[in-house]
Amino acid sequence: MANINRYEPLGDVFDDLLKGFFVRPVSAAAMEQADVARRAKIEVSEQKDSYMVHAELPGVKKEDIKIEIDGDQVSLSAETKAEREDKEGERVIHSERYYGRVARTFRLGAEIDESKANAKYENGILELTLPKRVGASSKQITVQ
Repeated sequence: MANINRYEPLGDVFDDLLKGFFVRPVSAAAMEQADVARRAKIEVSEQKDSYMVHAELPGVKKEDIKIEIDGDQVSLSAETKAEREDKEGERVIHSERYYGRVARTFRLGAEIDESKANAKYENGILELTLPKRVGASSKQITVQ
């Protein structure tokens, strides 16, 4: 399937002209990208009896990570704090680092056994092992 791109002959010219004048993104697409950057990026894989979740949470202390499991719904949240010293004669000209709260909520195909769930955090990657609840198989309903 081919991608369709809108032709804007002066779009790149204005983007290049205005580059560097604004510190914050001004276009709607750039604002949307900035919003996505505040969500934790995840990768979910499924084994026969469990799910494995890897979430990128760079710069977060493990004490600031909160994980909630409710049935088949998993919620991750973390807080990153700006811990910066202001030094005499120094000023920040541009910063793309994000300080604040990142969060992500998603559903899995089966209920999770919270009592056997395991979380490990190392080098900015949160690894969750989420065992499926025994006996929580899907039901097939016959149409009458």
